[in-house]
Amino acid sequence: MEKVLLGVTAAFLLLVCGYFWGTRSTASPYRVDQQLLLPPEESAQAVTPSAPVPTGKININTATAEELDTLPGIGETRAAAIVADREANGPFRIVEDLTRVSGIGEGTLEGLIDYITVE
Repeated sequence: MEKVLLGVTAAFLLLVCGYFWGTRSTASPYRVDQQLLLPPEESAQAVTPSAPVPTGKININTATAEELDTLPGIGETRAAAIVADREANGPFRIVEDLTRVSGIGEGTLEGLIDYITVE
């Protein structure tokens, strides 16, 4: 019985070693592409490089879609969604209410907080 167990163990080890040696020689090399990772405030601006960053705070309760489009991380689609939400649900009481708009989460709000106000 010991010889059978020893033979099965040896066969298993040969099989495992052969598998690893065989796949190692036929595997294609890995390719690593480098990416430039920007902090959140820079990556939000990188989304809309042609849009100027506003100089003063924009009141999101009175701003037009064109004015909202100048905010970092807000494009035409999100600007239109902000205006539509404001018309459907009334004015924003606090800037954090902006997250009720589809497509605007905590990360986007964090990039906007220094550029927006409610009055």
